[in-house]
Amino acid sequence: MAESANPLPPMKVGFAVRSAIAGVLMGLANLVPGISGGTMLLATGVYPHVIRGVAEVSMFRFRLATLLVLGCVFVGAGTAILGLASVAGYLVVHHRWIMYSLFIGLTLGGVPVLWRMLRRVDATVVVATLAGLGAMAAVALVEPATSAGASGDGEQGYVMVFLAGLAGASAMILPGVSGAYLLLVLGQYVTVLAAIDEFRQAAGARDMAQIMGTMHVLVPLMIGVVIGVAGVSNVIKILLERYERATLAFLLGLLIGAVLGLWPFAEAVEPAIGDVLKGVELTTAEMVAEVARQDWPTRRFVPTVLQVAASVGLAGAGFVISMAVARLGRNSHQPPAGEAINHQPSAISHQ
Repeated sequence: MAESANPLPPMKVGFAVRSAIAGVLMGLANLVPGISGGTMLLATGVYPHVIRGVAEVSMFRFRLATLLVLGCVFVGAGTAILGLASVAGYLVVHHRWIMYSLFIGLTLGGVPVLWRMLRRVDATVVVATLAGLGAMAAVALVEPATSAGASGDGEQGYVMVFLAGLAGASAMILPGVSGAYLLLVLGQYVTVLAAIDEFRQAAGARDMAQIMGTMHVLVPLMIGVVIGVAGVSNVIKILLERYERATLAFLLGLLIGAVLGLWPFAEAVEPAIGDVLKGVELTTAEMVAEVARQDWPTRRFVPTVLQVAASVGLAGAGFVISMAVARLGRNSHQPPAGEAINHQPSAISHQ
């Protein structure tokens, strides 16, 4: 890439903006239970480039264009998490149907993106898409663990926390898979969140002894996260290079299947003694009273006509936003995903 006063021509600036917006949507998705940040990357058309970039960095190959793409995505995600956490949290807790309706549209807006990459339908596409749908259905049927699992003390505990980090990182890369849900399935949700909260408080108080006390959980967790992100990214990169159509079709199935878990018309219900939340059984009234509203279980309700109309409108708006973002920085000569990953000299220059 030639150096100049303006190193990013308009086409490249467009893709950088798209990457940043995709990062914002990724960060926002991570604030909404049951939604994977990878789904938003896929829906906005930057997923193959992020996969390629993470795979390159994990192999200690650093290029300016690659680092720029990853920087735009992760800065956007961090900005969304820090700036929109309170707003998103309020809407999820008090107006769940608004956020979930919007994310249904944002998710489905990625279907035309993948369809354009696939170009035609054949037996491979049909089978792989159905396999992706089946995988999402299987995840939805798995019940979360009913206990907190190993606490992180001892060899078995370290292995379970490591697996939790591995699973959570995989959810960042695999569209449609919620990291928090996988932690519940492994019975590590409470252990991980408690360690992170303890570390945050200890860091604020500058209590080194307490900080070191959290390392028996956080160290195996972070090892799992790093291996998970690097490993899954490299596997998907190889699959896109060698089995492009089957992989894209499977991702399409994951994308469509992600909508199955986004039914918007549900409301929070105050828990009762005997309920199990996040792997912990509520055995006393005091435990019930300590449960924050955002952690209450949900139940479906019958929406009003106005809510249905607004939900459809929000889904439509999300669909349009997702498609518009996917068009930023794209030209008519954009190569297929596998070709982009395998042959592009720059993840931006061909956009």
